[in-house]
Amino acid sequence: MFDLGWTELLLIGIVALIVVGPKDLPGMFKTLGKFIGKAKGMAREFSQAMNDAADNSGVGDIQDTLKKASNPLNSALDDVKKATDSFTKQTMESGKPKLSEERQAQADKIREKAAELATERKVAEDAAKAEAAKPAAEKPATKKPAAKKAPAPKPAAKKTATKAPAKAAPQKTTARKTAAKKKTEGKA
Repeated sequence: MFDLGWTELLLIGIVALIVVGPKDLPGMFKTLGKFIGKAKGMAREFSQAMNDAADNSGVGDIQDTLKKASNPLNSALDDVKKATDSFTKQTMESGKPKLSEERQAQADKIREKAAELATERKVAEDAAKAEAAKPAAEKPATKKPAAKKAPAPKPAAKKTATKAPAKAAPQKTTARKTAAKKKTEGKA
């Protein structure tokens, strides 16, 4: 409107404080607020009266005609939208369309099966989440105890194919030792 910034409003407030005085300043702002409210009300009434006069004189019809003439594709689409909206309203107001008994039974079966599958999927997802939430200590140990690793082979002077170290032998000896210990403990 007048394009006043905060600095201008601050300057006006300081000048008003000096000129009017701190004692009469609240009364002046109250009177000014009432005046601005009346002015806005009058402007609102004036614009409403002008819009009513324009509607009564047919300016809206002329505006619609010019709009349709300038862009016939959009006006045709607007007419189609109005027709579909009225059809949709009539359909929704009439309630659910009636199905034959066979089709109603099929629709009920489909709904029941979909609900059953959704419930199964939800249970499976919950179980997976619960399994993932368990701490590592609570999960059953499926790994065998680790056997001692063989020392790394020393590099040879000549390049030869590297062989994989045998891991089965240390595990067998460890198992034999523990079995022998159990037998001796049982006898003692």
